[in-house]
Amino acid sequence: MKIKDIPKIDRPREKLERYGVEKLKDAELLAILLRTGTKDINVLKLSEKILNKFKNQKFENVSIDDLKKIHGLGSVKACEIIACFELGRRMLKDKKSSILLTPKDVWQRMEDIRDSKKEHFVVFYLDSRNQEIQREIISIGTLNESLVHPREVFEGAIKNNASSIIVVHNHPSDKFYESSKTSRVVDDQFPHDRFEHRYHAAFLNV
Repeated sequence: MKIKDIPKIDRPREKLERYGVEKLKDAELLAILLRTGTKDINVLKLSEKILNKFKNQKFENVSIDDLKKIHGLGSVKACEIIACFELGRRMLKDKKSSILLTPKDVWQRMEDIRDSKKEHFVVFYLDSRNQEIQREIISIGTLNESLVHPREVFEGAIKNNASSIIVVHNHPSDKFYESSKTSRVVDDQFPHDRFEHRYHAAFLNV
């Protein structure tokens, strides 16, 4: 079956545009990179063949010559694959992605504002594995108040293609029941937990 025979909504590039990159299988991502297959095998099947051949081997250890041994891969495509993985390796070098599963994990990631004398409203954007995509400080207020609108929270979730978010705000005054606007946003909009002794946190699937 050729790619053009696959329903348009199920083709890799169209799926990425419609549903986001996280919804694609590894073979579909590789197919987008390769663009075309051969007269004997479509690009999806070629991608699956490549991944199956090296499934027990890290791609960073695969050479151009290794790839060229696969029927349907010439020098150009082999170089594109190697260059893509090398670029990803360089960009992710020394960058560790936090996995946030418990209140303690979140508390540890709030270390930099733990002793702040101003109230911070923070959002963690997570992927489907609860790995942190980005942490963003939405607003910084006073000792007991910080203004925030839900739109500012969800705008970042859409921008980062987040599967879920965690919203957190601290209490510099040490009073959980301080009548602050930030507290009311968390209390009214999100089911939440109170943990350690100076934070509210809420987890939400998006």
